[in-house]
Amino acid sequence: MGIALAMSIGSTLVGLSIPLFTKNMVNNFSLDSIDRIHIIGLGAAFILQAIAGGISVYLLNRSGQKVVASLRDLLWKKHLQLPVPFYDRHQTGEMVSRVVNDTGILKELITENLTSFVTGLISIVGAIGVLLYLDWRMTLLIVLAVPLSMLFLLPLGRKMRQISKGLQGETALFTATLTRVLSEIRLVKTSNAEQVEYGNGQRGITNLFQYGVREGKVQAVVGPLMYFVIMLLFVVIIGYGGLRVSTGELTSGDLVAFLLYLFQIIVPITQISRFFTQFQKGMGATERIIATLAAEEEDIQSGSPVTDLGQQIRLEQVNFAYPSGDQVLKDVNMTIEMGKVTAIVGPSGGGKTTLFSLLERFYEPLDGHIGIGGEALTSLSLSSWRSRIGYVSQESPLIAGTIRDNITYGMEQAISDEQLAEAAKMAYADVFINELPNRYDTEVGERGIKLSGGQRQRIAIARALLRNPSVLMLDEATSSLDSLSEIMVQKALKNLMQGRTTIVIAHRLSTVVDADQIVFIEKGRVTGNGTHHHLYETHSMYREFADQQLRMQSPV
Repeated sequence: MGIALAMSIGSTLVGLSIPLFTKNMVNNFSLDSIDRIHIIGLGAAFILQAIAGGISVYLLNRSGQKVVASLRDLLWKKHLQLPVPFYDRHQTGEMVSRVVNDTGILKELITENLTSFVTGLISIVGAIGVLLYLDWRMTLLIVLAVPLSMLFLLPLGRKMRQISKGLQGETALFTATLTRVLSEIRLVKTSNAEQVEYGNGQRGITNLFQYGVREGKVQAVVGPLMYFVIMLLFVVIIGYGGLRVSTGELTSGDLVAFLLYLFQIIVPITQISRFFTQFQKGMGATERIIATLAAEEEDIQSGSPVTDLGQQIRLEQVNFAYPSGDQVLKDVNMTIEMGKVTAIVGPSGGGKTTLFSLLERFYEPLDGHIGIGGEALTSLSLSSWRSRIGYVSQESPLIAGTIRDNITYGMEQAISDEQLAEAAKMAYADVFINELPNRYDTEVGERGIKLSGGQRQRIAIARALLRNPSVLMLDEATSSLDSLSEIMVQKALKNLMQGRTTIVIAHRLSTVVDADQIVFIEKGRVTGNGTHHHLYETHSMYREFADQQLRMQSPV
């Protein structure tokens, strides 16, 4: 930036000398008076101005690109460190718009408009200084035009800022709509919702169009206003200057120099007006960026590392509610024994998945205590704790990439082909992977759409096996599979559960009747705890669940 500004000053100073050369040529113009040195000097001035200006523009653009790249890096890192509740409150498309669109406005401001603003400001100050030296009366006419222009430009700038804030907000909403619809295009088509979503998108397009028209109205006022001021100045300078030339107070060369300097003032003024217009737009974009950067982030490093998982995980009087809803968990008390299987069952909406989210520390309980032995879970390093957890959900999320990418996802150390194959074998994923043309380098598509549900589940299990977790969380991992896929996944899960503390959410009691402990949750409360036999004898709703699902009248 410093070199760029120095080059800009040098380019401007060279440019300011050109009208003085011209003045002398006009005042003493004749074929005999043409001096080779003057011609060479004038040509050198043009060349130096072009070189210095080019270097300055390049360096300012490079600096602007670097600033915006750093800002995007900061925003990207921030989004990865934000807690899950932040994502509950904001749509994905809005966040994408912050990182891409809002920073794009700042990039345009810095790389395109800042260059013109800096060079234009230097040119105006230098030109006015020389003009004051030549003739202060005519200079005063030029200087008075600037505050008169500002009387109109400042209110227009404030209006542009309001429009920009609305435009950026609408852009974020439109991006969110596109992201939502395109990521779930199969749901849209199977629901015949094309016309509904077309209407939603069309409303966003119309709103963006209206903001664009409002922005165009402001620019339609700024452009003609600046043109009017420029033409008025030219007429006044030529008229007043011509009068003074006729009286002998000015020479023809002085008037020509004045017009050239006026040109060096007027062009930068139009550039500066565009800068202030873009600056107002940039302020609107920056407000949202600052709000994102100010959001409280998740600290994954502070706290003590997890060194011993040989004790119990205890939940004592745990209460939790989402910010916009009723209380989900109420006075939950339970003990999870290490190395054993604990199943959590109960009606839908009872808080089972929320309980998993608390154990993974996506959320913190409103009241109560979650800990390992005598140590609170909140005192442990988030990074260390989550590295001990293997999570297999009903949906089995996959990233766009290869099977290898998905199985090794999140692993910091290098994974050998032998380790990869062993994990896939234990997950019974090698059965279908070896039949694929590219085997582990097969692309799975966005969200793993090219694979079946059972195949996605087995890849998720292979991923968990590769992490070698101490605590395993299974969230209805087989509920959406066909019977054949379920058999394969159940075999893989048995391999995964060996020697690990396992917590299972299940709707099918047949998958958990052999669990060491079954916890029954309904309406956010633990109403039963024990083995299958114990709960069948003592818990009426559990008995009803068992009779419906297992078709039995007495425990086996």
